[in-house]
Amino acid sequence: MIGGGGREHALIHALARSPRRPELLCAPGNAGIARDARTLDVRADDVEGIVRVAGDERIDLVVIGPEAPLVAGVVDALTDAGIRAFGPQGAAARLEGSKAFCKEVMVAAGVPTAVYKVVQDAQAGLDAIERYPVVIKADGLAAGKGVSIALDEAQAREALDDLLVRRRFGTTQVVVEEYLEGEELSLLALCDGERAVPLASAQDYKRIYDGDQGPNTGGMGSYSPVPAVDDARALEICQAVHQPVLDELARRGIPFQGMLYAGLMMTADGPRVLEFNVRFGDPETQALLPRLRSDLLSALEAATVPGGLAGLELEWSPDMAVSVVLASAGYPAASSSGDVIHGLDRVPAGVHVTHAGTALNADGEVVTAGGRVMNVTGLGPDAASAREAAYAAAGMIEFDGKQMRRDIALRVAPPAGVQP
Repeated sequence: MIGGGGREHALIHALARSPRRPELLCAPGNAGIARDARTLDVRADDVEGIVRVAGDERIDLVVIGPEAPLVAGVVDALTDAGIRAFGPQGAAARLEGSKAFCKEVMVAAGVPTAVYKVVQDAQAGLDAIERYPVVIKADGLAAGKGVSIALDEAQAREALDDLLVRRRFGTTQVVVEEYLEGEELSLLALCDGERAVPLASAQDYKRIYDGDQGPNTGGMGSYSPVPAVDDARALEICQAVHQPVLDELARRGIPFQGMLYAGLMMTADGPRVLEFNVRFGDPETQALLPRLRSDLLSALEAATVPGGLAGLELEWSPDMAVSVVLASAGYPAASSSGDVIHGLDRVPAGVHVTHAGTALNADGEVVTAGGRVMNVTGLGPDAASAREAAYAAAGMIEFDGKQMRRDIALRVAPPAGVQP
């Protein structure tokens, strides 16, 4: 496993349930992952180091969690070394590495998306805006934080200056696109280069504060499934959204193998794609995988073979999962590190705690070491009971400056007298 966040810890938990009883190693991991897998002192973006250690350890399968090493071509390097890897090669990973490329592929594939223009300077960006609100996106990787919704010209100018004048995220062009209204939906699909197999539906919460207020983050929580999107509807959307992109990339000679994650807006006119990512979502994975009954290891391995997913149908628990992110003080503008985390031993069995930004201090205590510190995921027969389990456990975990949203999945499980 490559990575050291909550997504990777959730993947480790799911892979450990495999009846094949795999030996699990993780580079670089975190304090929680170190309890469930052997960790390696290799950074997630160190392509040469990953290839070297995978060869030294005689690894059978490398699963890449974060987007940066995928865009950097780690799968290409592993493949060249004769090591099997789950994830797209660098050319296909451009779907996430470049918003402009992603849009161009969607248009070519006939996938419904927002009207857009690509610009290289701030004035051209302003000239491209036809109405407000408008969405302004950094073209390259921005850890989920390169998107701004501008309500007026002043906000649009600030966002464009931030990206194209001050060069935040190092981008040289931006995508200016139509603002879409509706409910957001995350739908991930396993892909073997020929076909896409959808996972269960999920929804995440990007803003830092309740009510979708404040700046964007990497994600403050998620839940699965979305009640309006059952397995049949998920398959229908996958065939209309994921499959055409797979077909278009295959036509270009860059088949997509790995996880294709569609961020969708369910508008009055039907689903429209906001973006594609090329890996498991974070924090959606933390809500999805505790519900998965199928063998994740066999599914990921099958996706590395062209046509390997033929006949695969994933089985899911009927339970609802609600996952709440606990973030450190100052996040997302900054983050506090070294704050001792208390109460982990109080969390009841049945609640999934996945570590993200954690480490061990000199005294062996678990401390904060990043913006998003951990996820707490509760399950139950309905959204209300899953919320109750997640928030009760989240309240048992304490560290200085702890931040968390209180409204994860509230729209599908409002308490009496509260409007969602």
